[in-house]
Amino acid sequence: MDSPRASRPRFWTRDSSILLGGFFLVIFLIVYIWWPLAEEVLSYIDWSGEWWRYLDWLLFGIFGFMSLTIVARADLKTDALIVFVGICGGLAIESWGTQTNLWHYYTAERPPLWIIPAWPIASLSIDRITRLLNWMIGKGHSTTLRSLFSTLYWSAFALFISLMLVFIAPTFDKSYTWLALILCVLLILTPTDHRYAFLTFAAGAGLGYFLERWGTTRECWTYYTLETPPLFAVLAHGMAAVAFWRAGLVVKMIGGRIRLGWMKQAGPSREA
Repeated sequence: MDSPRASRPRFWTRDSSILLGGFFLVIFLIVYIWWPLAEEVLSYIDWSGEWWRYLDWLLFGIFGFMSLTIVARADLKTDALIVFVGICGGLAIESWGTQTNLWHYYTAERPPLWIIPAWPIASLSIDRITRLLNWMIGKGHSTTLRSLFSTLYWSAFALFISLMLVFIAPTFDKSYTWLALILCVLLILTPTDHRYAFLTFAAGAGLGYFLERWGTTRECWTYYTLETPPLFAVLAHGMAAVAFWRAGLVVKMIGGRIRLGWMKQAGPSREA
């Protein structure tokens, strides 16, 4: 008889090695393709002296944390969808922000392709954080717990949408902005799970703070408000995480219906 410990999901799976290898490959390709950018960063380090004082320890901390989280109980069957949605969603968000001049990168690209891989990597990390938070809270579904998360959900997203309206006000003449606003409102008003949505929002905002803190203080990207970072940008990572999660659910639903349709069509032919 298997022991309880043996029946628990392992932290490191076979897919963890594949995912970590893919992560490092992406980092290598970014450094190789955009070597002038990496060379510029390395030029600020005095290798003949106390070089460790010049290293970006915040970046290393973020890199290490995300490396650790994405390998936790990795499963390529579900992670591939997270990566796909993260790439598409990240490209859409970066295009909106840079085209409307809400923020810009020091390379003046609109958007820079080298930043896009950061979105699916962050999405994987947020997925792990959310699952951990959900596990820590437990499986309780009492009326009090549901009421608590419902209150937290509406409070958090009311704050977000209020900050969003103020932050994006200068770009109300842009169609990109109205599309982004309408999408956010629709996602907020049609929740599927208050508890999981709030935890995803919290995980995304938590990780987003450190990402935004690093990017804005290093002037890798700059918001038009010149804040380092603006609160809206931090919470926007939470909103993006919820949007990506909901998009993944929709893709799964559509994929399930397509497979069901194929099975129904294949059934009569097999019997014939």
